[in-house]
Amino acid sequence: MSAQRLETVDFTDSDAPVRFVESLRDTGFGVLCNHPIPQPAVDSIYKNWLSFFAGEDKLNYKFDPQKFDGFFPAQEAEAAKGRLVRDIKEYYHYYPWGRCPDPLKAEIAEYYQLAGEFGSTLLSWIEEHSPEKIKTGYSEPLPQMMHGSEQSLLRVLHYPPLSGDETPDAIRASAHEDINLITILPAANEPGLQVKARDGSWLEVPCDFGNLVVNIGDMLQEASGGYFPSTTHRVVNPEGVAHNRSRVSIPLFLHPRPEVVLSQRHTAGSYLKERLAELRQVADK
Repeated sequence: MSAQRLETVDFTDSDAPVRFVESLRDTGFGVLCNHPIPQPAVDSIYKNWLSFFAGEDKLNYKFDPQKFDGFFPAQEAEAAKGRLVRDIKEYYHYYPWGRCPDPLKAEIAEYYQLAGEFGSTLLSWIEEHSPEKIKTGYSEPLPQMMHGSEQSLLRVLHYPPLSGDETPDAIRASAHEDINLITILPAANEPGLQVKARDGSWLEVPCDFGNLVVNIGDMLQEASGGYFPSTTHRVVNPEGVAHNRSRVSIPLFLHPRPEVVLSQRHTAGSYLKERLAELRQVADK
């Protein structure tokens, strides 16, 4: 039996904010169609970065171990918290202040700004439709948490075709949660994204080209006292002829300014430091 799918919400519907936030509350994920991010722009980014990953120039942009911008090869890809096996992927970390190949920079910079602005709109939806008790607990308006932040990360992910000799139990992206407030993710060029339901089953995230996937991160879960769940998700390996195809995706992880207070326990900066330390400890094992 195929996995159940999440509902897709039409961004232009009058009740879209309510249904979208309800989906986030119920599953940690929301899926939008007819949104303002133009699909031709996403399609162009996918094609251009697939060419980048296929070439050797990527090796000239090896990631900075202090700033974490640049190219992460497959042998240095992250392992999910609690996992000792690295994911089957390579990726590039783009920040406006970081390095980027000149032929790709203008396009990715424009997308970064557009998706970030749209993310602020969605954060306003989330705040507006948070229960009053939750809303009053936010240290400042959710969109305002993003003002002046240089922490938001655009990750260009490439999951290469499977060769058949992968490490046993390795998958494209092991089950994990995101660290940030929310993640903005246009549907990838190939399926595979799944979210874990409350009953432990895995739901297929609609991958129709043109959809936009949004999920809650740990920081919003912390700021909302757990009202909005940072839900576990993964990218499974393709089966059949699909194993010969690359998969590319461009999640934008929206991070607040480091000094933003999330809860009595954490600022955004202290929380990020804690989570990155956990990931590095796993990767070093």
